[in-house]
Amino acid sequence: MLSTMMRRAGKCAAVAAAGLMMMSAQAAEPIKIGSFLSVTGPASFLGDPELKTLEMYVEKINEDGGVLGRQLELIHYDDVGNASSARNFASRLLRSDRVDIIVGGSTTGATMAAVPLVEQAGVPFISLAGAVVITTPVKKWVFKTPQTDRMAAERVLGDMKERGLTKVGLISGTGGFGSSGRAQTLEVAEMMGVEIVADETYSGSDTDMTAQLTNIRNTDGVQAVLNFGFGQGPAIVTRNYNQLGIELPFYQSHGVASDSFLELAGDAAEGLRLPASPLLVPDSLPESDPQKEVVQNYKSEYEARWDSKVSTFGAYAYDGLMLAVRAIEEAGSTDPEAVRDALESISGYVGVTGEFNMSPEDHNGLDADSFRILEVQNGDWKLID
Repeated sequence: MLSTMMRRAGKCAAVAAAGLMMMSAQAAEPIKIGSFLSVTGPASFLGDPELKTLEMYVEKINEDGGVLGRQLELIHYDDVGNASSARNFASRLLRSDRVDIIVGGSTTGATMAAVPLVEQAGVPFISLAGAVVITTPVKKWVFKTPQTDRMAAERVLGDMKERGLTKVGLISGTGGFGSSGRAQTLEVAEMMGVEIVADETYSGSDTDMTAQLTNIRNTDGVQAVLNFGFGQGPAIVTRNYNQLGIELPFYQSHGVASDSFLELAGDAAEGLRLPASPLLVPDSLPESDPQKEVVQNYKSEYEARWDSKVSTFGAYAYDGLMLAVRAIEEAGSTDPEAVRDALESISGYVGVTGEFNMSPEDHNGLDADSFRILEVQNGDWKLID
């Protein structure tokens, strides 16, 4: 009888040991961070700094011990700015790679192509794209780090009104970002008592916008001009604006808030204004600004690692990754529902882009005041407001 009891005890101990080994192995498995980004192609100015940011901070977090005692594994694909490719890669991340969370989607088109798959799979997704449609209406599994195009419109038109400018000429790209920005600008303008007296568009393949700008210049009463777009288009618009000798106050959207835009536009950018993250002017922030330290740290770390200038687009990836890590830590696991709930509850997170306060009604967590108004002066960014 004693031998039988000993055999049973030994068997139980073996089962318990096997269970512990299984739990230990599971705990040792990496946390999979999935990403699809426009690293090459026409939107590479977005995807390249985003990928570099994810790579360097995943590496840094792992060197510091990982998350919940587990290493992070970054699985990423280059969608080259193509929505169809983005959808295919999102499917691969969800079904084959079985990632725990996705931080990616450089463009609105790429993001929206992946949204139905993410919603069906029930995996948290933090987008790095700007259009308001990404999180409005709220989608259960979708969050985003950039301010919305609506916020940009509010900030730009607010600055115009402060300067006594209420009759505006609008020119925008026909892609996802530009068309959404146009729609939001038209809505916000009506609410703010600003009149859009001219409304012109251009396609991504256009290489000269002189005709559209001439139409705006010849419109009776126009007091200022706003261009809503990203990529090469806004730089072409800026150069054409200068070539035509238009002297009206000129604004761009946050879609070109980077030093690379200044390089593309050259001297023609002088005097234009846009809404942007304080990342472009970190030393201009007062010591009391809660963002100053995180902004300066990200800028110095990125530029030291990659020997290239930082951009606000890379900052979207930084905030996305840090929000993901914080949610996983607060959830205490990678359980999708728990991580999603933790993301939705994040409050007071000070990132490079702004202070994030998520809620069941708001999966972006930023407001228009997180934008700073910058002006190009002597070929560099100057903080105006």
